[in-house]
Amino acid sequence: MAQIEIRLPKMGESVTEAVITNWLKEVGDTVEMDEPLVEVATDKVDNELPSEAAGVLVKRLFEKDDTVQVGDVIAIISTDGDSAEPISTPTPAAQPIAEKAVAVAMEAVTTAVAEVSIEKNGPSGKFYSPLVRSIAEKENIPMNELEIISGSGANGRVTKKDILNYVENRTAAPASQPVVAPASTNGVITPALDKPAPTPSTPKGPNIIVNSGDEIIEMDRMRRIIADNMVMSKQVSPHVTSYVEADVTNIVNWRNKVKKQFESREGEKITFTPIFIEAIVKAIKDFPMINISVDGTNIIKRKDINIGMAAALPSGNLIVPVIKNADRLNLVGITKAVNDLANRARENKLKSDEISGGTYTITNVGSFGNVMGTPIIPQPQVAILAVGAIRKMPAVIETPEGDFIGIRHKMFLSHAYDHRVVDGSLGGQFVRRVADYLEQFDVNREF
Repeated sequence: MAQIEIRLPKMGESVTEAVITNWLKEVGDTVEMDEPLVEVATDKVDNELPSEAAGVLVKRLFEKDDTVQVGDVIAIISTDGDSAEPISTPTPAAQPIAEKAVAVAMEAVTTAVAEVSIEKNGPSGKFYSPLVRSIAEKENIPMNELEIISGSGANGRVTKKDILNYVENRTAAPASQPVVAPASTNGVITPALDKPAPTPSTPKGPNIIVNSGDEIIEMDRMRRIIADNMVMSKQVSPHVTSYVEADVTNIVNWRNKVKKQFESREGEKITFTPIFIEAIVKAIKDFPMINISVDGTNIIKRKDINIGMAAALPSGNLIVPVIKNADRLNLVGITKAVNDLANRARENKLKSDEISGGTYTITNVGSFGNVMGTPIIPQPQVAILAVGAIRKMPAVIETPEGDFIGIRHKMFLSHAYDHRVVDGSLGGQFVRRVADYLEQFDVNREF
């Protein structure tokens, strides 16, 4: 019988593992080629993994909430349509060989059980999934405290929901209790894993009193990741923000003039975002030390210019798809990339490598009617630009015949940067240069 191993594929730059969030097929189900088989989540994006073969799902090696490493076999598909391997009865001559093989296999199973018991079982023998253990470690919950959490899963198993509910209602860690190692089972003794909780590396928030009528809404997985990343960025990078006001009248007039022709010829709507990105790319070429990352005491000067663009999702969460090698694209190419990534972001169809590898990011706070903002730097980048709403404003216009008051389209640019490596001189000059490119936009240019 032909069997195909389905492995967790590479999920993008720096992604080494994923959590299985849902199996879309049960054992025994027929699976078509490229049909969604399982849903997985990384710290960057949720994905549906398609089947790499057509046949019958005969085995799932991991279950929901399990953490899987890239390259691990997660399922086996029989391409013959059978649900299991036929079992053949060994001939008498083969009996000694078969018995020896069974003994070797049993020894391997015993060793594997011991390893799993030590890695995933508590002193009481209760199983804890990698995800539950990861949350416990992050929340500084020692094993003796984890053991007292009541589980709602099969056989009293502690689920993700159980431990998150416990964390939410946890006011203080209970006093350390001695844990007695259980008696030997099948020759396997699980060692006592009790140890004091590590000192928290980040300050805990205040205890919240829930009043009558208050509604408790659990953060979804993406919101928890965003929260962790934002706190981490503020801890890692001392943020400074510089502001510049830009006159974008030429850009507004040009777009109004060409948008119908652009859509007719290119099949795409042109927004202001591609024009902003084009100006940012030009400014990065003028100031390449804004296109860097920090690794300890080393500065990594990036060769590629990969522009991230923050996009709001229907759920209210935020995601940042990346336009790779934006400096190699003209305005039409940038427009097509912006529209494609934005559309697939809203449909949750982005791939992991499409939201990683950014070297500089833009966020459009003006799309919500905000005139300026103080954005948080997406690590490991060192800067991010927020563009505000474009507004008609009275302004002094200088001409050879004298000054007069006119109506102009203006916007604020808010440039947040990492003060460890970007000083006010570089940070301020960079955002001023972006504004210069926007103000000098040629109203007669072709697209």
